[in-house]
Amino acid sequence: MANDVIFTNEVILQWLQYFAENTPIDLEQIKMMDVTKKNKNLIPTVESHKAVLAFMEAGDTEIFYHMWNAGLGGCEVWYNEGSDPTGPIKHDDVRFMIDRGINASAGMLVVNPNAVSTYKSGLGDLSVRSSSSQVGSELRNIILSKMHIDAEDTVCVVGGEIIAIDAAFQANEGTVIAVEYNHKQREALEDNIDYFDLRNVRIVDHVDKETLASCPVPDIAFIVASASMEQEIQCLMELNPHIILVVYTLDFVEAGQLKNVFEAHGIKDPEVLQVAISRLGPKNTFEIEPAPWIVSGRREKE
Repeated sequence: MANDVIFTNEVILQWLQYFAENTPIDLEQIKMMDVTKKNKNLIPTVESHKAVLAFMEAGDTEIFYHMWNAGLGGCEVWYNEGSDPTGPIKHDDVRFMIDRGINASAGMLVVNPNAVSTYKSGLGDLSVRSSSSQVGSELRNIILSKMHIDAEDTVCVVGGEIIAIDAAFQANEGTVIAVEYNHKQREALEDNIDYFDLRNVRIVDHVDKETLASCPVPDIAFIVASASMEQEIQCLMELNPHIILVVYTLDFVEAGQLKNVFEAHGIKDPEVLQVAISRLGPKNTFEIEPAPWIVSGRREKE
C-alpha cells in the first residue's frame, strides 16, 4: 500500500479488522474519520468520542504536538509502523509521542477516557490567544446558542476572531469562512488555527460575491457590526435567503436600527437581546463587563 493511499471502503474495512484483532477496544462505539479529506478536525472529534479511528496522511509532523497543546496528552494511541494493517501493534500516550509525526499513510486508533459527548460550547477564556480583550466564554455561549451550528454547516464569521474558532470546533465537518479586516486580529486568528490544528477555516479579506464564489454557501453568519455591515448582510442574503443571521453590537442606537435592517430583508420579528455579565472581583466587588446587543433572526421559508 503506497503512501498516497486513498482510504476506500475496502481499505477502511481492513484497518477495522486489524484493530479488532489487536486491541481490547469495543469497536461498536468507534468514530471513524478520514483526516486526509478537507475540513476534518481531529482534535474536537477526539475530545467528544471515547475512541476515534483516524486515517492519516504521511508527513503530518505536528499532529501529536497539537493534541498535547489541546490537553489531550493522556489519550492513548494504537498504531503500527507501516502503511498496511498488518504486523505488530504499538500503543503510547500522546504525551510520549509529541516529537513523533505521521511517517506513513495509515489508520491510528485514539482512545480518550475523558471524552465528553457534548461540545463544550465556548472555549475556556485562557485556552485561546486574542489580539485584544476577548469576549468572555459566557457571552460566547449565548452567541453560539443563537447560531445553532451543526457539524456539517458552513459558517461565515465577520470580525469575530474568537467566535470563528468556536465555530470551527462546532462545525467540525463543515467550513468556517472567517472575514477579518484587522491585521492584528487576522494574525491572532491564524495563530489559533495553527494552535488547535483546525483544518476547516478559510480566511478571506471581505464579503462580496467574488470573494465568496469559491466557498460553500453559508448556512449561518455572525457579524460584528461595522460600517460595512448592511452590505455584508445584503450579500449573504443574496447567497442564501434563509441564512441564520446573528449580529453583535455595543451601540444601542445601532441595535434598534438592526431590527429595521432585518425586517427589510424579510426577517420578521428578529430577536433583540441585551446581555449583561458581572464578575465578582478580588475585593468582593462586582466588575461589570460591556453589555452588548445581539440581534438574530432568519427569513421563514415559504
